[in-house]
Amino acid sequence: MARRGENIYKRKDGRYEGRYPVGYTPDGKRKYCSVYAKNYQEAKEKLIRLKTEKQHFRSSGTLTVRTLFEEWLCSVRLRVKTSTYANYRMKAEKHILPKFGGLRYETLSASMIQDFIQKKISSGLSAKYVSDIVIVFKTMAKYISRVHGFRNPLADVILPKSQRKEMRLLSEKQQNQLCSYLIRNQNPTSLCILISMHMGLRIGEICGLQWSDIDFEKQILTVRRTVQRVQTETGTELLTDAPKTRSSQRSVPIPDFMMNLLKKFRNQDNVYLLSGTEHPTEPRTLQRRFKAVLKKASLPSVNYHSLRHIFATNCVKANFDVKTLSEILGHASVETTLKLYVHSSMERKIECMNKLKLAA
Repeated sequence: MARRGENIYKRKDGRYEGRYPVGYTPDGKRKYCSVYAKNYQEAKEKLIRLKTEKQHFRSSGTLTVRTLFEEWLCSVRLRVKTSTYANYRMKAEKHILPKFGGLRYETLSASMIQDFIQKKISSGLSAKYVSDIVIVFKTMAKYISRVHGFRNPLADVILPKSQRKEMRLLSEKQQNQLCSYLIRNQNPTSLCILISMHMGLRIGEICGLQWSDIDFEKQILTVRRTVQRVQTETGTELLTDAPKTRSSQRSVPIPDFMMNLLKKFRNQDNVYLLSGTEHPTEPRTLQRRFKAVLKKASLPSVNYHSLRHIFATNCVKANFDVKTLSEILGHASVETTLKLYVHSSMERKIECMNKLKLAA
């Protein structure tokens, strides 16, 4: 089996074969050039020499990482959302440029980046977050290689393997306890928590929800915007923008019991549901209110996003087909829905296992 990120295999005759892509055939199939060796290390060295011989790059001269990063950021600024651009710049200025900004671009190597990855993880950052940082760096390097013909020093950098943490959810009994508390203590915050819990809206989408997004006649809620605080060049800014993907902009049928609650709080079209004004509430404020609600309801502390997971899991238990659920959640694919948002409680596992019968 080839090692991760490499194309080196042990053949049946005992030799090692290293393969390197050199183009495509007329019918679109990938063409490879092969090297052969007695052992893995020799094959790897031959493959490296082959790659070096096959590729001819322009020298980046005295251009620094910082100079090329600024060029890339300028190029993407008009092509991505403001929040995405802010995320790129924050990761560059906080993590990448302090370490590499002053270096000449052509001095970068894969081993330097791998060492950077290891030190970031050792400092306490999660593998997932470090991976996100390096992806920004790799995206910039691909752009520079494509536009200027410079060598891409991050082409062979392997991202750290991250393990997804299981989302902590409220049990069915705790969910009922939360709903009872919210119904007894009705206010805009309670209403919005119930919407997330029973319709799967993200925290930013709830903060960006206006009464004009509710069609009371057709009983449909339309997600048109999201609210988030982002880092900018002059500090932080609360942004109201379109959802992050086209699939996130969606229309969701409203359950009957939610319609009854919405009618009680109905306000002017340009007013936000959560704030009750023409100005949105920021997500971290709702997160704090949610924590306070959990404490008052004598429930364990969970993240606001767990409400979305609870909704998805309950939909599966109610026999929603995955395609319908995926569209309600605003996912681009059903794989995302199944992989990230469907959880099985121990009670559900016991229920399923008890359906098994002893073979006759």
